[in-house]
Parts: sequence; structure tokens; C-alpha cells
Amino acid sequence: MTSPQADTELDVSGYNCPIPLLRTKKALAGMPEGKILRVVSTDPGSEIDFRVYTEKAGHTLLAVEERDGSYIFLIRKAGIP
Repeated sequence: MTSPQADTELDVSGYNCPIPLLRTKKALAGMPEGKILRVVSTDPGSEIDFRVYTEKAGHTLLAVEERDGSYIFLIRKAGIP
């Protein structure tokens, strides 16, 4: 099964909490509903932060992958199931 294609990409590598989450929130706020954001972070805490945030905000966390010290997230903006 292949991952969905991201509409926008955000690289917050090198930043620690709360910067990855704050920049992700800002990026999602500027995107149309139903679009997919791909986020790359090196902060190990970002995985739990993004899981909690997406659940509370109603966004969908489509995928989480750890690769060579980076965490890659695919998030669908709330609005379209």
C-alpha cells in the first residue's frame, strides 16, 4: 500500500518542542480542507505531540515513519473525510 501524495511539505528538522508543532499548526491553517501536509521533524517528542494535536483538532494523522533519525508525518487537514 502506498502513502498518499502530500500537497505541501514542511521541514522543521533541527527544531525542538514547541516549534515543530507551532509551525505545523500554522501550515495547516493556511491549507484548504482535505489537503495533505508532509512534515519532517528531528524532535523525538514530535510524534506524541502530533498524535495528540491531530486528534484534538480533528485532523487525520495518515502516517508516521521514523527514518534515519527523522520523523515523517502525513496529516490530512480536517474538513473532508
